[in-house]
Amino acid sequence: LLYLADAFIQSYRFPPHSSITAPSDSDSADDEVSPREKMQKNSKGGSDFCIKNIKQAEFGRREIEIAEQEMVALMTLRKRARSEKPLAGAKIVGCTHITSQTAVLMETLAALGAQCRWAACNIYSTQNAVAAALAERGFPVFAWKGESEDDFWWCIDRCVSLDGWQANLVLDDGGDLTHCIYKKYPNVFKYIKGIVEESVTGVHRLYQLSKAGKLCVPAMNVNDSVTKQKFDNLYCCRESILDGLKRTTDVMFGGKQVVVCGYGEVGKGCCAALKALGSIVYVTEIDPICALQACMDGFRVVKLSQVIRHVDIVITCTGNKNVVGREYLDRMKNGCIVCNMGHSNTEIDVASLHTPELTWEHVRPQVDHVIWPDGKKIILLAEGRLLNLSCSTVPTFVLSITATTQALALIELYNATEGRYKQDVYLLPKKMDEYVASLHLPAFDAHLTELTDEQAKYLNLNKNGPFKPNYYRHVSAQSFRIKSTI
Repeated sequence: LLYLADAFIQSYRFPPHSSITAPSDSDSADDEVSPREKMQKNSKGGSDFCIKNIKQAEFGRREIEIAEQEMVALMTLRKRARSEKPLAGAKIVGCTHITSQTAVLMETLAALGAQCRWAACNIYSTQNAVAAALAERGFPVFAWKGESEDDFWWCIDRCVSLDGWQANLVLDDGGDLTHCIYKKYPNVFKYIKGIVEESVTGVHRLYQLSKAGKLCVPAMNVNDSVTKQKFDNLYCCRESILDGLKRTTDVMFGGKQVVVCGYGEVGKGCCAALKALGSIVYVTEIDPICALQACMDGFRVVKLSQVIRHVDIVITCTGNKNVVGREYLDRMKNGCIVCNMGHSNTEIDVASLHTPELTWEHVRPQVDHVIWPDGKKIILLAEGRLLNLSCSTVPTFVLSITATTQALALIELYNATEGRYKQDVYLLPKKMDEYVASLHLPAFDAHLTELTDEQAKYLNLNKNGPFKPNYYRHVSAQSFRIKSTI
């Protein structure tokens, strides 16, 4: 009787029609074959893509549908502008993280009239099932989780170099796509109407090009828009830092000593999350304003050399290079977890760990032990690349804010009259930031208070906004590099 009862329970819990398991990004026999060596076609016979496995498209479509529920503003924009087709004729080449949220953005751009070709900006962040779903819908996508460095640049090259297809807009995250075009295909910029960049690293590169007089098209700095800094960088990282660390190491945060390098919006989010779970958090900073903010938020601001020997976790989020060099890695305690929350993989000097005296031991996907001759080991996550998108996921609602801002920036550049934008880096107007924010308020059943005529006159404001001046920005060193506003 017990045997029959157990059999009945098992059949009740797991009926045959629900026994399908979701695809894994690793540990399959397919992993041994590079996607570059496969010949795949979607159900319509299309083959202009290179992904892990087109058979995962059904699962990826479900992921995208879930993301659509949270990306309310982007779906609203898609509905409002679909009939107008403000991107009709636009050919967008993109290099971003390829996730379900990016898929919603790409399909929105297509609904607004654009053609898209896409590669990944991070070798670990691609969601293979989502890439398959996009390829099944006819999007030329060149990305898979676990690309090599050679694969990474090959994928970008395939997006740019197609005969008979000429991009006229660039959407970049990190500047690698822009760099590739400058180095290999400079003539492409004759047809480009503008670049939209969303990362600290990519924006820094654009300002360098502008300063040197080498920026040959207008560029939109989305990273320093309020909707990106105040929401994506802060709230996204506040939630995803814990998710990434838990999934990779199963670490308990209570009582752990953590040093966070950088107290910009990303650093603020990380520190707040760790403090809330009982971690003892230290901060390193170069900017006295950000350092003072950290002090007043209750964190001790130190030099890395003061705490490196006894902290349990080291997190970088500066956008700089060699923040954690070999001299610091040598002095870390046994079992120290080292990871990066900045876009670029240059913050931790991982190259210095590839030496004969050190042993690498692969533990699980994106988790490695680096072992010293005396037996000391550190736990390196994602080989120093962006932790949250490499090792976990990020909150969809927050990414809706950034994706909507990106879409509006592309629409603005594409439809701008001749000569409106020069070869410089521009910020989005505050009115556009406020419009993006307003599109998300209904999700919270939030209701704005309206100014009276007398109040508007007193503040010298339009009743409908913008409510902040164009120079209003977050506090960071990047703010002082702003050269132009719309």
